Amino acid sequence: MDIILAAEPEIRLTAFLSVLAAMALWELAAPRRRRDIPRVIRWSNNLALVVIDTAILRLSFPILAVGLAVLAEERGWGLFNIIEAPFGLAVILSMLLLDLAIYLQHVMFHAVPALWRLHRMHHADLDFDATTGLRFHPIEILISMAIKLALVAALGPPAVAVLLFEIILNATALFNHANINLPRPVDRWLRWIVVTPDMHRVHHSVDPRETNSNYGFNLPWWDRLMGTYVAQPAKGHEGMTIGIEQFRTTRDLWVDRMLIQPLRGPASGHALDTSALTPTSRNSLWTLENTVLGSRATQKGTHDETTYVLAGRSGCHTPPASTGQHGTGH
Repeated sequence: MDIILAAEPEIRLTAFLSVLAAMALWELAAPRRRRDIPRVIRWSNNLALVVIDTAILRLSFPILAVGLAVLAEERGWGLFNIIEAPFGLAVILSMLLLDLAIYLQHVMFHAVPALWRLHRMHHADLDFDATTGLRFHPIEILISMAIKLALVAALGPPAVAVLLFEIILNATALFNHANINLPRPVDRWLRWIVVTPDMHRVHHSVDPRETNSNYGFNLPWWDRLMGTYVAQPAKGHEGMTIGIEQFRTTRDLWVDRMLIQPLRGPASGHALDTSALTPTSRNSLWTLENTVLGSRATQKGTHDETTYVLAGRSGCHTPPASTGQHGTGH
C-alpha cells in the first residue's frame, strides 16, 4: 500500500492520459453531436488551462488530498481514525461522503453569484467534449481543493480511499463530458449507477432551468434524492444549445479570455436567479419535494419523456421560444 501511495503522481497521470486518449478516440469513432468549433482551438486552450491550474495548485498548497490523508492517519486526525472503523467500511463511506461533498459544492458554485462567476467559465465552452471536463478557473480549483482538504482533515479517510476517489473523479469527469454516442438502452441503464454524458450534457444547456440540474459528477443518486434530476433536454441532445449566452464568440474560448471571464458581465443565470423561476419556486428554493413532472417533447418524429425533478418547482416546463431569453447556461 505504501508503494502505491508513493507512486500517486505517476498513477494519476497515467490514468488521466489513458482515459483522455480513450475518450478522444471514442469521440472520433462515435460522436453524439456535430462540432461547431474547430477542435484545435478548444483543445489547445482547454489543455493549456489544465497546465496553468496544475501549476497554481502545486504552488499554492504544500500538501494535497492524498498526502493529507496519510498525515491524518499518522496523527489520528478525523472521524474514521477516532472511531477506528473497519478499513473496508471506512473506504466505502469515505468515497460516498467525498462524492456527496462534490455534489453539494457544485450546487454551491451555482447558487452563490460570486462563485457562479468563477464556475460559469466551465459552462461557457461552446462545444461539449472530454476537454470540457478539464476547463475550470484556477480560483475555483483552489477553492475546491481547500474544501476537499478540510473534509479530509475532518473525516480522516483512508489514504487509499482518497486516491481511488481522485482517480475515479478524474476519469468520470472526462467520461461524462465526452461527446460520445451511447446506445439509448445502455444509457438508460448506466445512468442509474454513474453519471452518463447524456445526463450531464443537460447540465450544460443554455437554458438556466436545465443548467441548474444534474449536478452529480460520479454518482447520479444525489440528483435523484435531492430533486435536481432532469432526464432529457427539452430540445433534444442534437437540438439543444451548449454554453452561455453572454460568451458565444470564438475569441471567448482563448485561455486569456477565460481567465478574466469572472470579471466580465452580470452573474445572471445562477441557481438563485429568480428571473428564471415561478413565484411558487421563489418561496421554496431548495426544498426537497418528491415531485416528478413529465412533459412530452417531440423531436425528429420521436417522442421523448422529458422529466423534470427540480427542488421546489411546480408546474410544467415550457421550452423558451428562443435561447436568447436566458443569460447563462452550463
